Amino acid sequence: MAKKSKIAKNGRRQEIVARYAERRAELKEIIRRPGSTDAERLAAQRELRGQPRDASATRVRNRDSVDGRPRGYLRAFGLSRIGVRAQAHAGFLPGVRKSSW
Repeated sequence: MAKKSKIAKNGRRQEIVARYAERRAELKEIIRRPGSTDAERLAAQRELRGQPRDASATRVRNRDSVDGRPRGYLRAFGLSRIGVRAQAHAGFLPGVRKSSW
């Protein structure tokens, strides 16, 4: 089980990312577009730098949806490797079987 403060901090980051996502995409498009003038590009870069650090999507950490574990995360299930194993053995993940060879 991860610390409650880390889980809460990650939740706040997700909210900040969602709040700024549309404007960040607009600014990045201005910077990327070849038809933008240097002044527009510079203004967009300045505004992008002025946004909060946590507005970037790369700051959000993938965590286990059950206990918040940050390591060993499997996107297909939204769980860590330990959670996937426990739920698969309990039969809560349809179509997942224990392999043997």
